[in-house]
Amino acid sequence: MKKIVLLVVVIATLVALALTLLAAPKERTYVGASACKLCHKAELQGRQFVIWEKSLHAKSYESLATPRAAEIGKELGVADPKTNAQCLGCHAPLAAKAPELKEEGVTCEVCHGPGSAYKKLSIMQDRDKAVANGLTLYPGPGAIEAHCAKCHQSAHGVAFDFAKGWDIVKHPVPGK
Repeated sequence: MKKIVLLVVVIATLVALALTLLAAPKERTYVGASACKLCHKAELQGRQFVIWEKSLHAKSYESLATPRAAEIGKELGVADPKTNAQCLGCHAPLAAKAPELKEEGVTCEVCHGPGSAYKKLSIMQDRDKAVANGLTLYPGPGAIEAHCAKCHQSAHGVAFDFAKGWDIVKHPVPGK
């Protein structure tokens, strides 16, 4: 009799644990620009991937290996800009959360959030559903500029002109 009661308790505990794990929200993870590329390279969609790929954002991690980066690093007491957390914070913002994506530099998910829950076409076709699944969109230029300013704050003596910069990297979906 005790064995049956113990078995029932163990089974009930396992069922409760399984239900808890299934009900728990899954942590959103970063999937990388290649996942975005599947849909966002087409002309019909706005060629967002192509715009990003040609931008300095896509090359921001690479820029940490340049003589200019070494010079700035030396001025700041940084031995290797490619491994320094402060440098990576702007040149490869996902380095701490998704080290495998650091070479992508300032990639799609730096601005739009981890894509694991919204990357599917069936979700992205519905703006509200995509936002509910973690897609970050901005209500207007002021919000975009505030996000950009986290790194572009006239760092290293380079003034930042948001309007000029935004003209280079903006990537709207046609007709929206």
